[in-house]
Amino acid sequence: MAGYKIYTDSACDISPELLKKWEVKEIPLTFRFTDSEKEYNNEDMPTSEFYEKMKAGGVAKTAAINTEGFKAAFRESLDLGLDVIYLGFSSGLSTTFNSARVAALELSEEYPQRKIIASDTLCASAGCGLMVYFAKKLRDEGADIEAIDDFVKEKAPKLSHWFTVDDLVYLKRGGRISPTLAFVGNVLGIKPVLHVDDEGHLINMSKVRGRRTAIAALADKYGELGNNGGEDTLFISHADCLSDAELLRSMLAEKYGAKVELITEIGPVIGAHSGPGTLALFFLGKNR
Repeated sequence: MAGYKIYTDSACDISPELLKKWEVKEIPLTFRFTDSEKEYNNEDMPTSEFYEKMKAGGVAKTAAINTEGFKAAFRESLDLGLDVIYLGFSSGLSTTFNSARVAALELSEEYPQRKIIASDTLCASAGCGLMVYFAKKLRDEGADIEAIDDFVKEKAPKLSHWFTVDDLVYLKRGGRISPTLAFVGNVLGIKPVLHVDDEGHLINMSKVRGRRTAIAALADKYGELGNNGGEDTLFISHADCLSDAELLRSMLAEKYGAKVELITEIGPVIGAHSGPGTLALFFLGKNR
């Protein structure tokens, strides 16, 4: 059995240092602010600086990875005689995965002896990161490349994503809510609770009053959908609101005996769309 390399992209919101420890290769999406043509990837700008720019009125735009970018990255492993599996950012939120799929098809003709798999996680942020975490654990336990792909296909419909945001202006900029709703919601302290559905799209599920209530609603979603109590693996991601992430961790432990495996920062590629103050919870549940 040939060895293989796991790839992901920077929308997974796992730090480069941790991905390196996991022996997972990251391919970067890029972003830029609309007042400049300069492009960055997540490693080029500290997240604190990025969110300060957003708070000051900066508008960031992101760019997907193109087919040639994937082909160049995959060749690094293929030329070493390794198979390749890419666990990618949801096809429901970006064209990135389709570029990876095309790259895999084209490279399969160039490297007919190699297995090249593009596996759509239908996940975003640390939801994708959690899928990568499970994949690297399976690899370390001796699973072959097909078993990783099968796992993603089986578990993607059960990987729960629950988000809240602190300021509705960023959802307004992205066209997800109207300017009127953003203005009224911010005045009244309305906080949306959002969800990534079975097709990998971001959906507004409910609205609550107040930040702490919204954080409690995320914890309660774990109580509703989680499978194994304290045995589940949970990830939390946050956009410049670590104290809120710690509060969510405490709520999960106190109410449900759940232990959070990892708290990670939401990088600019995801944060450009949700804004500072975004808080998200991820776990394998009964369903999404």
